[in-house]
Amino acid sequence: MSRVGRRFRTLPIRARLSMLVAAAVAFAVAAVSVTCWFIVQGKLYDQVDNQLDSAVFRLNEGQVTALLAACPKNVTEQTDAMRPRDYFVQVVKADGTVCVFTDSVGVMKATARDKSMATDPDLSLRIFHNSTDNVGKDVRVRTTPVVLGFGPNVEIYPDVALMVGVSLKETQKTLNELALVLLLVSGIGVVGAGAAGLAVARAGLRPVDKLTEAVEHVARTEDLSIRIPVEQESDDEIARLSRSFNSMTSSLANSRELQQQLIADAGHELRTPLTSLRTNIELLTRSEETGRPIPEADRKALLASVKAQMTELAALIGDLQELSRSEGQRGERVQVVALEDTVESALRRARLRGPELTITADIQPWFVRGEPSALERAVVNILDNAVKFSPESGTIEVQLSGGVLTVRDHGPGIPAEEIPHVFDRFWRSPSARALPGSGLGLSIVARTVQQAGGEVTLARAQGGGTVATVRLPGAPVPPPETV
Repeated sequence: MSRVGRRFRTLPIRARLSMLVAAAVAFAVAAVSVTCWFIVQGKLYDQVDNQLDSAVFRLNEGQVTALLAACPKNVTEQTDAMRPRDYFVQVVKADGTVCVFTDSVGVMKATARDKSMATDPDLSLRIFHNSTDNVGKDVRVRTTPVVLGFGPNVEIYPDVALMVGVSLKETQKTLNELALVLLLVSGIGVVGAGAAGLAVARAGLRPVDKLTEAVEHVARTEDLSIRIPVEQESDDEIARLSRSFNSMTSSLANSRELQQQLIADAGHELRTPLTSLRTNIELLTRSEETGRPIPEADRKALLASVKAQMTELAALIGDLQELSRSEGQRGERVQVVALEDTVESALRRARLRGPELTITADIQPWFVRGEPSALERAVVNILDNAVKFSPESGTIEVQLSGGVLTVRDHGPGIPAEEIPHVFDRFWRSPSARALPGSGLGLSIVARTVQQAGGEVTLARAQGGGTVATVRLPGAPVPPPETV
């Protein structure tokens, strides 16, 4: 890129728009002006050419004959009626000799085109061209063969051509005045276009200035509550950009609020197991430091409690890591998954955790698009929830048909007023707070199912218990693997 191009790119947008508008108008005005000038020039030259035709017709045969007889001397005696006043009149021979009427304005320079007319005359041919006189001024010239006689007795005088010319002084004066007017009008138009472009750029970029101020305010204060006013009926690029900015700041504000809530909830949930773990470890440490052994049964209970608290902490940290994963990390592992295999794998883990329970399953093939490990964890969380709240020797019924997975237990069920909160992060039913868990399992289920394009609901089952329903859209069946 040239230095001018780099310098142009560093200018403000207003200046660039103004310069571009002015350049576009200048190009258009220049094209129109030049076209207009050439059209007027052509019309004026046509008038001059017609004037030369009239001058030639006013020359009679006697004048031309007398000039040729006297050539190379000038003709000195002519009647006033036949004098070609204000015109250049002369003949040119094939050898370049020029004979001029005495009353001619001056002598014109004979060009090669004029001499060619004398060498090879053609009755139907005439030549119009520009030349100069003996002092270098521009002249419009009409060159034709010398014709003698009229009607059928027309005869072309050999080796001679007649040149009639007229000064282009007035024509060039008119063209120069026209060029000056066009130049002034063009300059005024370009300046006006530049000023109009600057005014339009300022008016058009005023919303961008507001957007810039808002972005700088957010960067300086981290205040995400700022909004840019947008006209509802407007749908131009600036309005769309403003709406996008408002949506972005709203999403960022919601994300920050959720992040702060997650940190607060995680801190609250971590405090209890950490406090219990610290208390148990302090008891064991004090026993070692004082030399007072703890009874074996109490020691085993403390160690079991420490192990349980560490397990709960590990599960909570795993759930927090799952919730903190970004969409981009998930998108890299999304694929077509056989949901029946995922459910079978989750069922095997659930039977190990509730060996005293009876788990029945009716599984039909179904393919979905999602992350395999996340889908399996979601199904495991639903089954764990059913195992946790099922009575001893109870039954859990699992069915997968047509993309709808239902898991029903026969436990105490969920109170109606608690159903709207079951998928909230860290929310736990008052009756379940004594049971192990972090309150994130169903929240992870809801997020995973939504990312797969489905929906999940929990409801009280008829006859008691809870039924969890997961609906997932189908995906094309993958081709069989070839060996």
